[in-house]
Amino acid sequence: MSDRPVETLLLKRSDVAALLGMRECIDAVEAAFREHADGKLDRPGILGMHVPAGSFHVKAASLNSYFAAKTNANFPGNAAAHGLPTIQGAIRSASTLALIGCGAQSGAQLRAVAAVRTLRRVLVSDMDIARAERFAEEQGKALGIAIEVAKDLPAALAVSDICVTCTTSRRYIIDHAWVAPGCFIAAVGADNEHKQEIDPVLFRAARVVVDSLEQCATIGDLHHALDAGVMTRGEVHAELGEIVAGRKPGRTSDDEIIVFDSTGTALQDVAAAAAVYRRALEHGVGNRFPFNA
Repeated sequence: MSDRPVETLLLKRSDVAALLGMRECIDAVEAAFREHADGKLDRPGILGMHVPAGSFHVKAASLNSYFAAKTNANFPGNAAAHGLPTIQGAIRSASTLALIGCGAQSGAQLRAVAAVRTLRRVLVSDMDIARAERFAEEQGKALGIAIEVAKDLPAALAVSDICVTCTTSRRYIIDHAWVAPGCFIAAVGADNEHKQEIDPVLFRAARVVVDSLEQCATIGDLHHALDAGVMTRGEVHAELGEIVAGRKPGRTSDDEIIVFDSTGTALQDVAAAAAVYRRALEHGVGNRFPFNA
C-alpha cells in the first residue's frame, strides 16, 4: 500500500466564482435534472433538524462518480442578533421581475433570472425597507439594470411577468388575488414545514411544477395547499426534471399562471460542484490538502 497522502482539492469562494459563471451553472444543473428525469440518478436525500432559534438541513445527491452533501444552517434572527446572513451554507419572453425578500440568497436569484431573460424592470420588496434600498442600489450597479423598491406589493405583482419569493415567512405573503394572468412564480423560501410564502388558493388556479414532489409535499409551499385540500399530489403537473427532459410541457398559454415550488435539492449542488471541480483541474486552481497525512 502506498504511503502517499490522498489530497483533497480546496477551493475558495473567489475560486468558485471565477471558475463557474451563472450561465454555465444553469447548463450543468439543467443537464443533471434531465439525467434524473431519465432515471439515471438516484433520488436526492434530505435530513432536517429543528433547534430553538432555527434549523439545520443536510441535503445530499450523487451525479455519476460525484457526490455532494450540503449542510445548511437557517437562523432567521441572525441579521438582527449577530449581523449575519439568515442562511449560511420554462418562461415566455418576460421582462419585469418582482423579487420578494432581499437577503443573502436574493442576489443569486436575480442573477440567475437575468442570465436567461432580458430584464427591463426589477421591483424588489422586503420587510426591511433600508435593506431593499441597499439591495436595489448594489445589484442595480452590478447588473446594469434599473431596480426599484416596491412599497406596494400588490401593485408590483400586477405588472410583473416573473415573481421570485425568497423569504423566511411563516404566513403566506403572496395573495392569489394579486397575481396577474401569465405570471411565473418561483417560490424558493419554504424549505421546512413551518414556512409558507404562497396563498394555497393560488395552487388551485395555477399549473404547479415542483423540484421534488415528495419534498414539496412534506416541507414546501405545496404541503400547505395539500393540507388545505385545494389540490392533491396527482394534480401537480410535473417535477422540474420532467419539464427539462421534454416529458411534460411547460407553459401552454400566455395567460397561464405557473407556480414552481422549490424546496432545494442537492442535485443542483452536485452538478455545480462537479463542473467547478473539472474546471479547477483544467486550470490548476485551488489548494491541495492531505487530510490523511
